[in-house]
Amino acid sequence: MSLSLCMIVKNESATLPKCLNSVRKVVDEMVVLDTGSIDRTPNIAQQLGAKVHHFKWCNDFSAARNAALKYVTGDWILVLDADETLTPAIVPQLREAIARDEYLLINLVRHEVGAEQSPYSLVSRLFRNHPDIRFERPYHALVDDSVSAILTKEPHWQVGYLPGVAILHTGYQKSAIAQNNKYAKAAAAMEGFMATHPDDPYVCSKLGALYVETGKITPGMELLRRGLHQMSGSRTGGEENYDILYELHYHLGIAYSRLKNSPQAISHYQAAIKLPIYPMLKLGAYNNLGNLLKAAGDFNGAKTAYAATLKIDPSFMIGHYNLAMIFKTLGLFTDAIAYYQNAIELNPNYAEAYQNLGVVLLKVGNHQDSLTAFRKAIALHEKHNPEEAKRLRQGLREMKLM
Repeated sequence: MSLSLCMIVKNESATLPKCLNSVRKVVDEMVVLDTGSIDRTPNIAQQLGAKVHHFKWCNDFSAARNAALKYVTGDWILVLDADETLTPAIVPQLREAIARDEYLLINLVRHEVGAEQSPYSLVSRLFRNHPDIRFERPYHALVDDSVSAILTKEPHWQVGYLPGVAILHTGYQKSAIAQNNKYAKAAAAMEGFMATHPDDPYVCSKLGALYVETGKITPGMELLRRGLHQMSGSRTGGEENYDILYELHYHLGIAYSRLKNSPQAISHYQAAIKLPIYPMLKLGAYNNLGNLLKAAGDFNGAKTAYAATLKIDPSFMIGHYNLAMIFKTLGLFTDAIAYYQNAIELNPNYAEAYQNLGVVLLKVGNHQDSLTAFRKAIALHEKHNPEEAKRLRQGLREMKLM
């Protein structure tokens, strides 16, 4: 089975090389549709072996993605954005999956690197080159609606997913969002679609979440509640609907947290984690739930929530740190030390983990290792938070540890 990469790009010279290099030995062709770059993006794509085509931008991501599909010749299509890379570890699974006869679409787990919320998402980015598969919606363009229509007419097909992270995405980091004016572009595209599809739960979820993220809490919650209402009134079942329902509850949890309404936030997070969706997608809800329970003084409840994150993903660094903080609060210092060390092993530049490790080591009387941890924390804080480094150094002097 031949595999084609299909992309749309615009002014992506900084990120495109890394993206294409992650797939060039995996795919049989790379199709790149440029939508009006004024930098070296088209040249870079050609130099790395891609077939470059051009499209006049019309503020509609689906129109551009569908135009790109016309140039693809492979049996299967992998869709990436320039700020994404394919993980090497997923390649054997990917090859095995596209060699099977039953799949029409294979969902992939995407890791939102550096995102403050939702570390993982499930994206419909690997599918057969079927004549009726097309993208819909102007932003967050999806093939899911067309795939559902095909499954109704051709029920022999199946939809699958690959366990494990397939795509690394850096576009939700704060610097990337600010640099590319992503929020404004997203809002403009989705608001246009919303005008003619006011009750679409998916767009209610995405635009509502965007409003909440940018501080427009009231209109954001209005949209999220509207999406929930639509889904409760006309649920058709299916895994994709549970994913949307999760997003609606999850972002309502965030919104209520912003309003300092912890009981309502907790209720929405609990509703989110009960849904039958891929467990990795629930990490954000479990973690946020743990934070709220901890703030409310329910340390055992918080411990259960944080432990659930590590059961889902043992490499979830913040889960180790949060669990260590709970053990520290409960006076279980040996456990706290172990989990701080786990967090540091996963991120050797984790200043707060070193700092809190120093506190716990001091409590158990291990002054030498405590001082080593504090010194490491100070050195790391000097780079990013010099005020905290100064405060910590002063505190150690007052305790005559320095």
